[in-house]
Amino acid sequence: MALFFSIIIILGWIVSMFYGDVSILYIAILLAVFMNVFSYWFSDKIVLALHKAKPATRQEYFDLWNATENLSITAGLPMPRLYVVDDTAPNAFATGRNKKHAVVCVTTGLLAILDKNELEGVIAHELSHIGNRDMLLSTVIVVMVGFVALLSDFFLRSQILGGNRDRNNNGGAILLVIGLVLAILTPIAATLIRLAISRKREFLADATGALLTRYPEGLASALGKISSTPIPMRTANNATAHLFIANPFGAKSTSGFHKLFMTHPPVEERIKALTGLER
Repeated sequence: MALFFSIIIILGWIVSMFYGDVSILYIAILLAVFMNVFSYWFSDKIVLALHKAKPATRQEYFDLWNATENLSITAGLPMPRLYVVDDTAPNAFATGRNKKHAVVCVTTGLLAILDKNELEGVIAHELSHIGNRDMLLSTVIVVMVGFVALLSDFFLRSQILGGNRDRNNNGGAILLVIGLVLAILTPIAATLIRLAISRKREFLADATGALLTRYPEGLASALGKISSTPIPMRTANNATAHLFIANPFGAKSTSGFHKLFMTHPPVEERIKALTGLER
């Protein structure tokens, strides 16, 4: 959070210096604070609306409800609200601002292909995100990355459209170069940081979930089934892709340089870690 706030302040300062208007810096800071407060209170509602999720009842989704209730008791967590997305793509995610206001959401496709042990593995994974406070971390990162990208885009567009400022002096030229470089590189760096944190938290949730169920093979088997049916979700969104247990776009695992831009670790690595084959 400190890193992203620093980036926002630096970008805001450069833009304000370039235009000779310190109010731009103040506006950038105020917007960053507002966006964080707004996302903290309404992030779960926004995500659920984006994916057209509907509340799940115990009568209609008995196995899902019981698995979540039992695992919540085992984990010492309040039972989260349950939602279901009508989508054939198998997937799941957790959202909410804290343990008392958490949500676990699964797709109908996930419920259709998993057995009891596999479903418990997936639910334990999502409850681990709640217990590890990953939801708030993910929300803060998304908001800050998005804000940095918007600020950079504003600066770049302002240069393309041009202005009345005299840029012939050395100070203006230097600020222009620095501003353009930061405007181009900052969103890329911010996105890479977000993706790296997302991948690390997925590994942690896998490990914590395995400890919760005492049966890591259940989650490993579930991940294998999910990855073998890489159907993209109809409501897949770049802004929320990292929240899901698997890539909602259905992309297969890659290696090397491409791993930098993945929202999730390769499924093969996660399964190896769960089954104790990774050294």
